[in-house]
Amino acid sequence: MTRRPTGRAARAAPWYREITPRQWKAMVAAWIGYLLDGFDFVLITLVLTEIADDFHLSTATAASLISAAFITRWLGGAVLGAMGDRYGRKAAMIASILLYSLGTFACGFAWGYTSLFIARLVIGMGMAGEYSASVTYVLESWPTRVRNRASGFLISGYAGGTVVAAELYKWVVPNWGWRWMFWIGVLPVLVALWVRRSLPEAGDWEAEVGTPSGASTRSAASKTERPNPFRPLFAGRARSWLNAALAATASAALFCVFTPAGTAYVPWLSAVAALCLIAFAVQLGGRRRWLLYVSLMATVFCAFLYSWPIQALLPTYLKTDLGYTPAQVTDVMFYAGFGTMAGCWLAGFVGDRIGTRRAYACTLLASLGFVFPVFAVQDSLVGLGLLLFGLLALSQGISGILPKYIAGHFPTATRAASLGFVYNVGALGGAVAPVLGAHLAEGMSLGRALAVLTFGLTLIVVILVGGNVPQRLARLVDPDVPDDHLLPAAGGAEAAPKETSPDSA
Repeated sequence: MTRRPTGRAARAAPWYREITPRQWKAMVAAWIGYLLDGFDFVLITLVLTEIADDFHLSTATAASLISAAFITRWLGGAVLGAMGDRYGRKAAMIASILLYSLGTFACGFAWGYTSLFIARLVIGMGMAGEYSASVTYVLESWPTRVRNRASGFLISGYAGGTVVAAELYKWVVPNWGWRWMFWIGVLPVLVALWVRRSLPEAGDWEAEVGTPSGASTRSAASKTERPNPFRPLFAGRARSWLNAALAATASAALFCVFTPAGTAYVPWLSAVAALCLIAFAVQLGGRRRWLLYVSLMATVFCAFLYSWPIQALLPTYLKTDLGYTPAQVTDVMFYAGFGTMAGCWLAGFVGDRIGTRRAYACTLLASLGFVFPVFAVQDSLVGLGLLLFGLLALSQGISGILPKYIAGHFPTATRAASLGFVYNVGALGGAVAPVLGAHLAEGMSLGRALAVLTFGLTLIVVILVGGNVPQRLARLVDPDVPDDHLLPAAGGAEAAPKETSPDSA
């Protein structure tokens, strides 16, 4: 990575002057990929009512189609993350874009619930890999002191994708039907090809793992030193077979949990899946970091539980409870999408100013003032749009620095696989959230159910992140855990004088 001035000299110049053309190119390419990722993933929420009518599904069963993409995320995040650690962030990003694009294209050919569910599983794997690959790629390419901004800018691409999807929904679905929305989703394949041709590799990974700048070859010895994050899972034949069985069991249990196949056994199946995934976390983290892995998984799980009921079921709420037309739904989603995007940008600047954890906790606390007013508005589209803009800017927008928060817990050599596994296991909260919201709505209005879930679980995340709970738990088994691996003082790849992180105070 290009070294830039640090300390007082760097801070005296505008921050954007620190970013080289190569680093801007890395951001733009990853941002476009993440925009198309958001476009592909949010399509199902926009056309959920049309699909339910076509396939004669209940609200809860239809909501499980949203959950389907989360079932394979843990596997996609781990596998594609390990690919990124071993062969480079760029290769993993290309593979993930191809996966979710082709999965989205296949959704347009679904002939029933099961076929659509399977296509959503493919999307989940690709989206998981996109998150870990793009996040590590950008964070490791940008200067240290503006990495919260890098994180916020990148994640805002997802919100941009939701805006594009909402705009297309307004005229594609009424004229051509819901299938065309998915067929359009194959467009990211073109982006993947462009990425393969033009992107440099991430700076930190290139410096520590890849071919050094100016070197034409690597020795056979150095090639054997490439990271293998899964090595603990295959330390011996017995352990290899055991972990293969655990992976199959976890996948089967999750599939049954989120389909009618396991309706009568959901609590037991959920416990089995959780135990299998925790077993993987313990092995990957080892004796010194297993508690960090598990606590981060729990934190991300709660973050998805507070955020995804609104993300997944907002279009359904607008169409069923408020009786909005497709054009009105598009208008509201426009406010929501830009609110999230603006919040991501804001979170990046605030995070670099006061620290990632403080920014996260303070912004989420402020968002609580918008939760119940949003669902109290009944007859004002503009009023609802403005309130949603504020709520999502403060609650969903803070997810812009969630990648920076998680990635800072892991060293470069295993960052993509660790982040991909931890984040995407926690993302199962997004699978639970729409189904939980739909079931709560059977005893109360959908709007009230969404408000209760959002408010209560936001408070939990404030405590977990603001109180630095994962780091405190990690230090119970390893007192020398660094505050942030992405800071030079914590051993980052970018050489610089020691700096004090606002989060370490």
